[in-house]
Amino acid sequence: MDKQEFEGEYYEKNEPQDTATHSTQPKKGWQTGKSLLVGLLGGVIGAGLLLGGMKYYQNKTEQPVTVPKITMKDQKNGQTKVSDLKVNVDTQATKAFEKIKGAVVSVEAYKTSVKADQRIDDLFSNSNIKPPVSGSSGSGVIYKKVGSVAYVVTNNHVIAGADKYAIILADGKKIPAQVVGKDAVTDLAVLKVESKDIKTIASFGDSNNIKVGETALAIGSPLGSNYATSLTQGIISAKKRTLDVTNSKGVSTGQATVIQTDAAINPGNSGGPLINLAGQVIGINSMKLTSTGAQGTSVEGMGFAIPSNEVVSIINQLVAHGKVQRPALGVMIVNLSYINKEYQTNKLHLPAKVTSGVVITEINPKSPLKKTKIKANDVIVKLDDKKITDVLSLREALYEHQVGDKITISYYHHKQLKTAQVTLSLEG
Repeated sequence: MDKQEFEGEYYEKNEPQDTATHSTQPKKGWQTGKSLLVGLLGGVIGAGLLLGGMKYYQNKTEQPVTVPKITMKDQKNGQTKVSDLKVNVDTQATKAFEKIKGAVVSVEAYKTSVKADQRIDDLFSNSNIKPPVSGSSGSGVIYKKVGSVAYVVTNNHVIAGADKYAIILADGKKIPAQVVGKDAVTDLAVLKVESKDIKTIASFGDSNNIKVGETALAIGSPLGSNYATSLTQGIISAKKRTLDVTNSKGVSTGQATVIQTDAAINPGNSGGPLINLAGQVIGINSMKLTSTGAQGTSVEGMGFAIPSNEVVSIINQLVAHGKVQRPALGVMIVNLSYINKEYQTNKLHLPAKVTSGVVITEINPKSPLKKTKIKANDVIVKLDDKKITDVLSLREALYEHQVGDKITISYYHHKQLKTAQVTLSLEG
Protein backbone atom coordinates (compact mmCIF):
# COMPACT_ATOMS: atom_id res chain seq x y z
CA MET A 1 0.00 0.00 0.00
CA ASP A 2 1.30 3.41 -0.92
CA LYS A 3 2.26 5.63 1.90
CA GLN A 4 2.62 9.37 2.22
CA GLU A 5 4.89 11.15 4.60
CA PHE A 6 3.70 14.26 6.39
CA GLU A 7 5.74 16.18 8.89
CA GLY A 8 7.42 13.12 10.20
CA GLU A 9 4.28 10.99 10.26
CA TYR A 10 2.74 8.77 7.62
CA TYR A 11 -0.80 7.60 6.79
CA GLU A 12 -2.31 5.18 4.36
CA LYS A 13 -3.37 7.06 1.20
CA ASN A 14 -7.14 7.63 0.77
CA GLU A 15 -7.80 6.53 4.31
CA PRO A 16 -10.73 8.49 5.81
CA GLN A 17 -9.64 11.00 8.33
CA ASP A 18 -11.85 12.23 11.18
CA THR A 19 -10.36 15.57 12.13
CA ALA A 20 -12.63 15.89 15.12
CA THR A 21 -11.48 12.72 16.69
CA HIS A 22 -7.90 12.78 15.30
CA SER A 23 -5.19 11.90 17.79
CA THR A 24 -1.58 13.19 17.61
CA GLN A 25 -0.30 9.75 18.80
CA PRO A 26 1.25 7.89 15.86
CA LYS A 27 0.12 4.47 15.07
CA LYS A 28 1.95 1.27 16.05
CA GLY A 29 3.57 0.89 12.65
CA TRP A 30 5.04 4.34 12.98
CA GLN A 31 6.58 3.45 16.34
CA THR A 32 8.27 0.42 14.90
CA GLY A 33 9.50 2.34 11.90
CA LYS A 34 10.83 5.15 14.07
CA SER A 35 12.79 2.71 16.22
CA LEU A 36 14.18 1.11 13.13
CA LEU A 37 15.12 4.47 11.65
CA VAL A 38 16.89 5.58 14.83
CA GLY A 39 18.75 2.27 14.99
CA LEU A 40 19.85 2.60 11.39
CA LEU A 41 20.97 6.17 11.88
CA GLY A 42 22.95 5.17 15.02
CA GLY A 43 24.59 2.30 13.20
CA VAL A 44 25.53 4.53 10.28
CA ILE A 45 26.92 7.23 12.57
CA GLY A 46 28.78 4.66 14.73
CA ALA A 47 30.23 2.93 11.70
CA GLY A 48 31.27 6.26 10.29
CA LEU A 49 33.06 7.21 13.50
CA LEU A 50 34.75 3.81 13.68
CA LEU A 51 35.89 3.87 10.07
CA GLY A 52 36.97 7.43 10.40
CA GLY A 53 38.95 6.68 13.54
CA MET A 54 40.64 3.72 11.96
CA LYS A 55 41.51 5.74 8.92
CA TYR A 56 42.92 8.50 11.13
CA TYR A 57 44.99 6.05 13.14
CA GLN A 58 46.18 4.37 9.96
CA ASN A 59 47.23 7.69 8.50
CA LYS A 60 49.07 8.58 11.71
CA THR A 61 50.92 5.26 11.96
CA GLU A 62 51.87 5.18 8.32
CA GLN A 63 53.58 8.53 8.50
CA PRO A 64 57.22 8.15 7.34
CA VAL A 65 59.90 8.38 10.09
CA THR A 66 62.05 11.40 9.71
CA VAL A 67 65.75 10.73 10.54
CA PRO A 68 67.42 13.86 11.86
CA LYS A 69 70.37 15.02 9.88
CA ILE A 70 73.61 14.52 11.85
CA THR A 71 76.18 17.22 11.40
CA MET A 72 79.89 17.05 12.17
CA LYS A 73 79.21 19.19 15.24
CA ASP A 74 76.70 16.61 16.49
CA GLN A 75 79.23 13.81 15.98
CA LYS A 76 81.84 15.71 17.92
CA ASN A 77 79.42 16.25 20.78
CA GLY A 78 78.72 12.48 20.86
CA GLN A 79 82.28 11.56 21.74
CA THR A 80 83.31 10.43 25.24
CA LYS A 81 86.51 9.94 27.20
CA VAL A 82 88.07 7.96 30.05
CA SER A 83 87.58 9.52 33.46
CA ASP A 84 90.66 11.08 35.00
CA LEU A 85 89.44 10.09 38.48
CA LYS A 86 92.15 7.98 40.13
CA VAL A 87 90.83 5.12 42.26
CA ASN A 88 93.13 3.56 44.84
CA VAL A 89 92.69 -0.21 44.34
CA ASP A 90 95.78 -1.31 46.25
CA THR A 91 95.11 -4.18 48.63
CA GLN A 92 97.30 -6.44 50.72
CA ALA A 93 97.02 -9.01 47.93
CA THR A 94 98.36 -6.64 45.27
CA LYS A 95 101.14 -5.47 47.56
CA ALA A 96 102.14 -9.06 48.34
CA PHE A 97 102.14 -9.95 44.65
CA GLU A 98 104.22 -6.93 43.69
CA LYS A 99 106.74 -7.81 46.38
CA ILE A 100 107.45 -11.32 45.13
CA LYS A 101 106.44 -11.52 41.46
CA GLY A 102 109.97 -10.81 40.22
CA ALA A 103 111.24 -13.90 42.05
CA VAL A 104 108.72 -16.28 40.47
CA VAL A 105 109.99 -18.05 37.34
CA SER A 106 108.91 -20.59 34.76
CA VAL A 107 110.98 -23.78 34.77
CA GLU A 108 111.62 -25.78 31.61
CA ALA A 109 113.19 -29.24 31.49
CA TYR A 110 114.16 -31.15 28.35
CA LYS A 111 115.06 -34.72 27.58
CA THR A 112 117.22 -34.92 24.48
CA SER A 113 117.65 -37.99 22.28
CA VAL A 114 121.25 -38.21 21.06
CA LYS A 115 123.61 -40.80 19.68
CA ALA A 116 126.06 -42.44 22.02
CA ASP A 117 129.05 -40.69 20.45
CA GLN A 118 127.53 -37.19 20.55
CA ARG A 119 127.60 -34.86 23.52
CA ILE A 120 124.53 -32.73 24.33
CA ASP A 121 126.62 -29.53 24.37
CA ASP A 122 127.91 -30.28 20.88
CA LEU A 123 124.40 -30.78 19.58
CA PHE A 124 123.11 -27.53 21.02
CA SER A 125 126.15 -25.58 19.83
CA ASN A 126 125.64 -26.77 16.26
CA SER A 127 122.63 -24.97 14.84
CA ASN A 128 122.42 -27.41 11.92
CA ILE A 129 121.69 -30.32 14.24
CA LYS A 130 118.25 -30.47 15.83
CA PRO A 131 117.93 -33.54 18.06
CA PRO A 132 114.49 -34.80 19.10
CA VAL A 133 113.51 -33.01 22.30
CA SER A 134 110.76 -33.74 24.79
CA GLY A 135 110.16 -31.58 27.79
CA SER A 136 108.03 -30.48 30.68
CA SER A 137 107.40 -27.15 32.30
CA GLY A 138 106.45 -25.86 35.69
CA SER A 139 107.17 -23.01 38.06
CA GLY A 140 109.82 -22.08 40.60
CA VAL A 141 110.87 -19.34 42.96
CA ILE A 142 114.27 -17.69 43.44
CA TYR A 143 115.09 -17.77 47.15
CA LYS A 144 118.84 -17.09 47.43
CA LYS A 145 121.51 -15.04 45.68
CA VAL A 146 125.17 -15.50 46.59
CA GLY A 147 127.74 -13.76 44.43
CA SER A 148 127.35 -14.88 40.84
CA VAL A 149 124.93 -17.70 41.68
CA ALA A 150 121.21 -17.68 42.45
CA TYR A 151 119.19 -20.65 43.72
CA VAL A 152 115.72 -21.70 42.59
CA VAL A 153 113.41 -24.19 44.30
CA THR A 154 110.90 -26.18 42.25
CA ASN A 155 109.24 -29.61 42.28
CA ASN A 156 111.25 -32.73 41.57
CA HIS A 157 108.57 -34.02 39.19
CA VAL A 158 109.00 -30.91 37.00
CA ILE A 159 112.61 -31.81 36.18
CA ALA A 160 112.54 -35.60 36.62
CA GLY A 161 114.02 -37.50 33.69
CA ALA A 162 115.42 -34.40 31.98
CA ASP A 163 119.04 -33.61 31.11
CA LYS A 164 118.80 -29.94 30.17
CA TYR A 165 117.16 -27.17 32.19
CA ALA A 166 116.29 -23.47 31.98
CA ILE A 167 114.32 -20.84 33.84
CA ILE A 168 112.36 -17.93 32.37
CA LEU A 169 112.33 -14.74 34.42
CA ALA A 170 109.26 -12.56 34.87
CA ASP A 171 110.59 -10.19 32.19
CA GLY A 172 110.83 -13.07 29.68
CA LYS A 173 114.61 -13.57 29.79
CA LYS A 174 115.62 -17.23 29.53
CA ILE A 175 118.61 -18.47 31.58
CA PRO A 176 120.22 -21.95 31.48
CA ALA A 177 120.07 -23.81 34.80
CA GLN A 178 121.86 -26.69 36.54
CA VAL A 179 120.53 -29.16 39.07
CA VAL A 180 122.00 -28.79 42.55
CA GLY A 181 120.02 -31.62 44.09
CA LYS A 182 116.60 -33.28 44.07
CA ASP A 183 114.49 -35.44 46.35
CA ALA A 184 111.67 -37.66 45.12
CA VAL A 185 110.24 -38.29 48.60
CA THR A 186 109.38 -34.64 49.27
CA ASP A 187 109.08 -33.77 45.54
CA LEU A 188 111.56 -30.88 45.85
CA ALA A 189 114.54 -29.86 43.73
CA VAL A 190 117.04 -27.00 43.68
CA LEU A 191 118.46 -25.40 40.53
CA LYS A 192 121.20 -22.81 40.23
CA VAL A 193 121.59 -20.06 37.63
CA GLU A 194 123.79 -17.04 36.98
CA SER A 195 122.63 -14.19 39.19
CA LYS A 196 123.48 -11.12 37.08
CA ASP A 197 119.89 -10.73 35.84
CA ILE A 198 118.28 -11.60 39.18
CA LYS A 199 116.82 -8.59 40.98
CA THR A 200 114.16 -10.04 43.32
CA ILE A 201 114.59 -12.71 46.00
CA ALA A 202 111.73 -14.38 47.87
CA SER A 203 111.72 -14.97 51.62
CA PHE A 204 110.17 -17.87 53.55
CA GLY A 205 107.50 -17.41 56.21
CA ASP A 206 106.82 -19.78 59.10
CA SER A 207 104.25 -22.34 57.93
CA ASN A 208 103.56 -23.32 61.54
CA ASN A 209 102.03 -19.88 62.09
CA ILE A 210 99.46 -20.02 59.29
CA LYS A 211 95.77 -20.23 60.17
CA VAL A 212 92.87 -21.97 58.50
CA GLY A 213 90.79 -19.33 56.75
CA GLU A 214 93.58 -16.84 56.12
CA THR A 215 94.14 -15.57 52.60
CA ALA A 216 96.63 -17.45 50.43
CA LEU A 217 97.94 -16.51 46.98
CA ALA A 218 99.31 -18.97 44.43
CA ILE A 219 101.68 -17.72 41.72
CA GLY A 220 103.05 -19.66 38.77
CA SER A 221 102.86 -20.51 35.09
CA PRO A 222 99.71 -22.58 34.52
CA LEU A 223 99.74 -24.29 31.12
CA GLY A 224 103.26 -23.03 30.43
CA SER A 225 105.24 -19.80 30.21
CA ASN A 226 102.58 -18.09 28.07
CA TYR A 227 100.68 -17.57 31.32
CA ALA A 228 103.71 -16.81 33.49
CA THR A 229 103.22 -15.14 36.90
CA SER A 230 99.50 -15.86 36.94
CA LEU A 231 98.00 -15.04 40.32
CA THR A 232 95.11 -16.84 42.02
CA GLN A 233 93.63 -16.19 45.44
CA GLY A 234 92.02 -18.45 48.01
CA ILE A 235 92.28 -19.41 51.64
CA ILE A 236 94.14 -21.95 53.74
CA SER A 237 91.73 -24.90 53.91
CA ALA A 238 93.86 -27.06 56.21
CA LYS A 239 97.30 -26.63 57.81
CA LYS A 240 98.36 -30.28 57.85
CA ARG A 241 96.79 -32.77 55.48
CA THR A 242 98.35 -36.24 55.10
CA LEU A 243 98.44 -37.66 51.59
CA ASP A 244 99.84 -40.83 50.08
CA VAL A 245 102.48 -39.87 47.51
CA THR A 246 103.58 -41.72 44.38
CA ASN A 247 106.36 -40.86 41.97
CA SER A 248 106.11 -40.42 38.20
CA LYS A 249 106.21 -44.20 37.77
CA GLY A 250 103.28 -44.73 40.12
CA VAL A 251 105.45 -46.18 42.89
CA SER A 252 104.51 -45.15 46.42
CA THR A 253 107.13 -42.98 48.10
CA GLY A 254 105.34 -42.73 51.43
CA GLN A 255 103.17 -39.99 52.87
CA ALA A 256 103.41 -36.22 52.76
CA THR A 257 102.13 -33.60 55.16
CA VAL A 258 100.86 -30.68 53.09
CA ILE A 259 98.95 -27.42 53.25
CA GLN A 260 95.53 -27.56 51.61
CA THR A 261 94.22 -24.49 49.79
CA ASP A 262 91.37 -23.62 47.43
CA ALA A 263 93.51 -21.15 45.48
CA ALA A 264 93.45 -22.39 41.88
CA ILE A 265 96.48 -24.59 41.16
CA ASN A 266 96.62 -25.84 37.58
CA PRO A 267 99.15 -27.90 35.58
CA GLY A 268 102.26 -25.73 35.35
CA ASN A 269 101.77 -24.18 38.81
CA SER A 270 103.85 -27.00 40.28
CA GLY A 271 106.96 -25.63 41.99
CA GLY A 272 105.57 -22.11 42.32
CA PRO A 273 105.06 -20.38 45.66
CA LEU A 274 102.02 -20.24 47.89
CA ILE A 275 102.36 -16.93 49.73
CA ASN A 276 100.72 -15.05 52.57
CA LEU A 277 99.60 -11.41 52.52
CA ALA A 278 103.07 -10.31 53.63
CA GLY A 279 104.48 -11.70 50.37
CA GLN A 280 106.29 -14.53 52.16
CA VAL A 281 106.50 -18.06 50.79
CA ILE A 282 104.55 -20.38 53.10
CA GLY A 283 104.53 -23.36 50.76
CA ILE A 284 105.63 -24.74 47.40
CA ASN A 285 102.66 -25.77 45.25
CA SER A 286 102.97 -29.44 44.47
CA MET A 287 99.74 -31.11 43.46
CA LYS A 288 96.00 -30.82 42.90
CA LEU A 289 93.25 -33.32 43.63
CA THR A 290 90.96 -33.49 40.58
CA SER A 291 88.98 -36.67 41.24
CA THR A 292 88.48 -39.20 43.97
CA GLY A 293 86.90 -42.59 44.57
CA ALA A 294 86.27 -45.49 42.24
CA GLN A 295 83.71 -43.48 40.28
CA GLY A 296 86.18 -40.64 39.68
CA THR A 297 84.07 -37.97 41.38
CA SER A 298 85.10 -34.54 40.10
CA VAL A 299 86.79 -32.33 42.70
CA GLU A 300 87.38 -28.57 42.63
CA GLY A 301 89.31 -26.26 44.90
CA MET A 302 91.64 -28.82 46.48
CA GLY A 303 95.26 -27.89 45.90
CA PHE A 304 98.24 -28.82 48.06
CA ALA A 305 101.55 -27.20 48.91
CA ILE A 306 104.65 -28.44 50.75
CA PRO A 307 104.94 -26.39 53.98
CA SER A 308 107.74 -23.81 53.94
CA ASN A 309 109.35 -25.15 57.13
CA GLU A 310 109.87 -28.53 55.48
CA VAL A 311 110.95 -26.87 52.22
CA VAL A 312 113.73 -24.92 53.98
CA SER A 313 114.99 -28.04 55.74
CA ILE A 314 115.08 -30.07 52.51
CA ILE A 315 116.60 -27.46 50.18
CA ASN A 316 119.37 -26.68 52.69
CA GLN A 317 120.32 -30.36 52.64
CA LEU A 318 120.15 -30.46 48.85
CA VAL A 319 122.52 -27.50 48.59
CA ALA A 320 124.87 -28.99 51.18
CA HIS A 321 124.90 -32.62 50.03
CA GLY A 322 123.09 -32.83 46.69
CA LYS A 323 120.60 -35.16 48.32
CA VAL A 324 118.61 -35.55 51.53
CA GLN A 325 120.40 -37.57 54.20
CA ARG A 326 117.55 -38.95 56.25
CA PRO A 327 118.04 -40.62 59.60
CA ALA A 328 116.43 -44.03 59.83
CA LEU A 329 115.49 -46.57 62.47
CA GLY A 330 115.65 -49.45 60.02
CA VAL A 331 112.32 -50.98 61.04
CA MET A 332 108.96 -51.96 59.54
CA ILE A 333 106.12 -50.37 61.50
CA VAL A 334 102.31 -50.13 61.53
CA ASN A 335 99.82 -47.92 63.38
CA LEU A 336 98.59 -49.46 66.64
CA SER A 337 95.06 -48.38 65.66
CA TYR A 338 95.19 -50.93 62.82
CA ILE A 339 95.63 -53.80 65.30
CA ASN A 340 92.52 -55.38 66.83
CA LYS A 341 92.05 -55.29 70.61
CA GLU A 342 92.44 -59.04 71.07
CA TYR A 343 95.86 -59.03 69.42
CA GLN A 344 96.91 -55.95 71.41
CA THR A 345 96.09 -57.76 74.66
CA ASN A 346 97.24 -61.31 73.91
CA LYS A 347 100.22 -60.76 71.60
CA LEU A 348 101.48 -57.26 72.30
CA HIS A 349 100.64 -57.45 76.01
CA LEU A 350 99.68 -53.79 76.11
CA PRO A 351 98.03 -52.12 79.10
CA ALA A 352 94.46 -51.01 78.37
CA LYS A 353 95.41 -47.37 78.78
CA VAL A 354 97.70 -47.49 75.72
CA THR A 355 95.56 -46.60 72.71
CA SER A 356 98.02 -45.09 70.23
CA GLY A 357 101.57 -45.57 68.97
CA VAL A 358 103.40 -47.61 66.32
CA VAL A 359 104.04 -51.33 66.39
CA ILE A 360 107.42 -52.66 65.25
CA THR A 361 106.75 -55.63 62.97
CA GLU A 362 110.31 -56.22 61.73
CA ILE A 363 113.83 -54.96 62.47
CA ASN A 364 116.33 -54.81 59.63
CA PRO A 365 119.80 -56.37 60.11
CA LYS A 366 121.55 -52.96 59.87
CA SER A 367 119.07 -51.14 62.12
CA PRO A 368 120.54 -49.10 65.00
CA LEU A 369 117.89 -50.79 67.17
CA LYS A 370 119.94 -54.00 66.95
CA LYS A 371 122.18 -52.48 69.59
CA THR A 372 119.24 -52.05 72.00
CA LYS A 373 116.76 -54.37 73.70
CA ILE A 374 113.89 -53.23 71.45
CA LYS A 375 112.24 -56.21 69.73
CA ALA A 376 109.51 -56.92 67.17
CA ASN A 377 105.99 -56.44 68.62
CA ASP A 378 107.20 -53.64 70.88
CA VAL A 379 105.18 -50.40 70.66
CA ILE A 380 106.93 -47.03 70.33
CA VAL A 381 104.99 -44.24 72.10
CA LYS A 382 107.54 -41.41 72.34
CA LEU A 383 110.67 -40.14 70.61
CA ASP A 384 112.53 -37.78 72.93
CA ASP A 385 109.74 -35.48 74.16
CA LYS A 386 107.53 -35.99 71.08
CA LYS A 387 104.46 -38.17 71.57
CA ILE A 388 104.18 -40.83 68.86
CA THR A 389 100.61 -41.64 67.89
CA ASP A 390 101.06 -43.03 64.38
CA VAL A 391 103.54 -43.55 61.55
CA LEU A 392 103.27 -39.91 60.43
CA SER A 393 104.10 -38.48 63.86
CA LEU A 394 107.11 -40.82 64.12
CA ARG A 395 108.35 -39.70 60.71
CA GLU A 396 107.97 -36.03 61.59
CA ALA A 397 109.78 -36.45 64.90
CA LEU A 398 112.55 -38.50 63.31
CA TYR A 399 113.16 -36.03 60.48
CA GLU A 400 113.72 -33.22 62.95
CA HIS A 401 117.06 -34.89 63.69
CA GLN A 402 120.23 -35.43 61.71
CA VAL A 403 122.16 -38.58 60.97
CA GLY A 404 124.36 -39.30 63.98
CA ASP A 405 122.04 -37.68 66.53
CA LYS A 406 121.35 -39.60 69.73
CA ILE A 407 117.68 -39.91 70.67
CA THR A 408 115.65 -41.54 73.40
CA ILE A 409 112.90 -43.96 72.39
CA SER A 410 110.10 -44.76 74.84
CA TYR A 411 108.36 -48.07 74.12
CA TYR A 412 106.17 -50.76 75.68
CA HIS A 413 107.54 -54.27 76.05
CA HIS A 414 105.32 -56.84 77.75
CA LYS A 415 103.20 -54.25 79.57
CA GLN A 416 106.23 -52.33 80.80
CA LEU A 417 107.22 -48.85 79.63
CA LYS A 418 110.94 -48.78 78.84
CA THR A 419 113.45 -46.43 77.20
CA ALA A 420 116.45 -46.92 74.94
CA GLN A 421 119.23 -44.67 73.64
CA VAL A 422 119.65 -44.85 69.85
CA THR A 423 122.18 -43.27 67.49
CA LEU A 424 120.46 -42.51 64.22
CA SER A 425 121.95 -43.97 61.03
CA LEU A 426 121.58 -43.00 57.38
CA GLU A 427 118.42 -44.14 55.61
CA GLY A 428 118.94 -47.24 53.48
